[in-house]
Formats: sequence, structure tokens, C-alpha cells
Amino acid sequence: MAELTTLPGSATVDDVVEVLERDGGVIVADLISPEVMDKIWNELSPYLEATPGGSGEFVGRQTRRTSGIMGKSPSSAALLTEPHLLGAAEKLLRSTTRYFVGDEHHESEGSVQLSATQAIYIGPGQKAQALHRDDMVHHRTHPGPESQVQTLYAGTNYTAANGATMVVPGSHRWDDDRRPDPSEAVPAEMTRGSGLIHLGSVFHGGGTNITTAESRLAISVSICRGYLRQEENQFLAVPAEVAQSYPEQVQRLLGWNVNIPFCGWFEMGDPHVLLEGDLSNTRSATDLLPR
Repeated sequence: MAELTTLPGSATVDDVVEVLERDGGVIVADLISPEVMDKIWNELSPYLEATPGGSGEFVGRQTRRTSGIMGKSPSSAALLTEPHLLGAAEKLLRSTTRYFVGDEHHESEGSVQLSATQAIYIGPGQKAQALHRDDMVHHRTHPGPESQVQTLYAGTNYTAANGATMVVPGSHRWDDDRRPDPSEAVPAEMTRGSGLIHLGSVFHGGGTNITTAESRLAISVSICRGYLRQEENQFLAVPAEVAQSYPEQVQRLLGWNVNIPFCGWFEMGDPHVLLEGDLSNTRSATDLLPR
């Protein structure tokens, strides 16, 4: 049975991408400091404590979930801009296209954006989640180009006993007719602050929590191609007045950006001007082509 590779936090983005392309998932140790994880927990725990377990087997009846993390936890920006996740996403998801506009032959490189965020708190007695591919939201055909990359950050220690995420290494290369078998999955055991970075095409699922008093916390952050619809509606999850509090890099990852050419504009211009205070809806249109 294939195992998951664990890399040190000092690993390069190229190291991460190499393992992702081979296995579909990789654990990277110590991505987020204990101090930042403490802040994120303090900001999210009131929401998790007030949220009941899920109403279906897939989401988990002993599993509490809270989404819209960027709108609830200012400290979670560190999870979105973590260099290994963002670097791997940019290497694997940015695509270059060529096209004519009249006689001019243009070449554009696509951007990446935040797709979805969620804190997942698996309680004692929770059964294993069905193995699945997260990129099903984008109606992907396999094998084929990746549509998303994500990290499950360990908010607590991840163990086989408390419901560590189960991953099927190599399953990102399967076609759409091969059914995953739980016997092929291995637990992503890791320490708090570490992360499981995985492709949207790899089969995985929450594990069984056989403990009597230990919950397992994961914080999921996924990044997709800039021209795809975001899985989570970030404009509802993170209102404009909240988005304004973040650095421009985060704002653009949230979706206040144009994927060149002409994808995501407002009044045929850069939507980021709204966060800068320019609310005009009678502005001059812009040529949103490569410069």
C-alpha cells in the first residue's frame, strides 16, 4: 500500500509539487506557528461551539462545520497566503492561452483565486466519510488538467484514532470509472500546524473517530483557477467591508480581481476599485487585455 510522504517545513515549492504530481497529496510539517493557530482557534471556536452536527452522512452527524473562514477569522489570512500552498497552486493551476483580437496575437496567463474555506471539527464516534474528489464541483473529467489545490491544516494533532483524513495516494491519475476502495486509503497523520496539501483530483475523506473524548480540527483552504466559479461564494462569505481590512493580495485572491482577458470585471474594469472607494458605475470601459 502506498504511503503519504511528509516533508519538512523547509521544503521548497518545487519539492511539494514533485510529490503532488506523483502521489496527489503530501504532508508538510509545521506550516503554521502555534501562536497563529491559537489565534485562529480563538476566532473560530465560538462558531464551532454554536453549530450543530451535520444533517447527512456525507457531511457527518458528529461533525461540526463552519465556513466563510475569511469573514470570521482575520488571522486565517495566513492560511490563504501560506507559501507552499499558494506556490504549488500557482505552478499547477496557472495556464497560458493564445488568441487573436483582430490582427494582434495575444498571450495571457491565468490567475488563481480562493475557492472555499471551512473548519471541520470531527467529534468522537464519527464514522468515516465516503471517499471522494473535491474537484467534482467543477465537473472535471479524469485524468486531465487540475482545477484546484488545497490544504487541510491540522488545528489539532491528526491521528488515525481521532479521524485523520484518509487519502488514496496515486488516485489523481485514475479515470472516472475506477471506484475507490477504503482499503487503499492511508491516514494523513500529522502534528498541529502541519498541513496536508492535495490535488482536487485525489480521493480522500474524513476518517473514523474511535476516541471517546477527542475531536479533530481541520481548516480547509482550497484554491482554484481564476476563471472558474468559486465553490464558496466569497462575496457573501466575506462582505466588502471585511475584505477592505485585508492586504491587496488577499483581496484579489478573494475574487476582487480580473482574470485576463475579461473575466470577473465590474463595469468592464478592475473590481478592486470598489474596495478602494470608487463606487462609480459610469466609468470608462477598459481594454482588459495583456499589456
